[in-house]
Amino acid sequence: MKSTSDSLVIIPTYNEKENIILIVEAVFSLPKNFDILIVDDSSPDGTAEIVKRLQERFNEPSVTRLHLLQRQVKQGLGTAYIAGFKYGLHNGYKFILEMDADFSHDPKELVNLYMSCAVGGQDLTIGSRYITGVNVVNWPIGRVLLSYFASSYVRLITGMSIRDTTAGFVCYRRKVLETLRLDEVTFVGYAFQIEMKFLSWKYGFKLKEVPIIFTERTRGQSKLSAGIFKEAFFGVIQMTITSWFKKYSRVPESHE
Repeated sequence: MKSTSDSLVIIPTYNEKENIILIVEAVFSLPKNFDILIVDDSSPDGTAEIVKRLQERFNEPSVTRLHLLQRQVKQGLGTAYIAGFKYGLHNGYKFILEMDADFSHDPKELVNLYMSCAVGGQDLTIGSRYITGVNVVNWPIGRVLLSYFASSYVRLITGMSIRDTTAGFVCYRRKVLETLRLDEVTFVGYAFQIEMKFLSWKYGFKLKEVPIIFTERTRGQSKLSAGIFKEAFFGVIQMTITSWFKKYSRVPESHE
């Protein structure tokens, strides 16, 4: 596999046929050259088949820009990203980004996340809904309050200063993902995002939030459930207590 980019955008999908073409086109239209990895959990709506057709359009014999990782069953958001991280590290990308497929994350903001790490020197940059207030569009007030106070709860329990702890629009420098023990990450739902930020913070990496506007999806169905919030609520306490008995040592800088 050859690439012309130093950056890989991971987009996990499950039943995203209504969004997948548009999101791929939007990322590839940016002034910064990003590669894309779609991690699809055997979507019954045929999302992966659409991606395969897009590969014929965007990939060349000598250059691969659009990658597809198909998994046999739906295994959760966290495991999808772990698989994507390993793929990105194996293929030599210096920066690995996360985003949703449903345009809740504006693809144009990928450039800002990348620049914050590549030029600004951050190890993990977070596209934050709450760093400059509450920047959420089309959410009912109950969900806004739940999300906002969930992050407040995480800050209280863990001691982190991050205001949007559940954010899934982020950019990692590869040394962060090389350092974290990816196979030991325990959460599979949205608490996965909390755990990744918490581990990055515990290892002493430089974390920064940059403001974004989060827009609720207009096509397809949300994947949120009560179980996801339950995992986050109780898991944060367990995660914090467990961290008291661990030693956090970085890999040597030469691994970057």
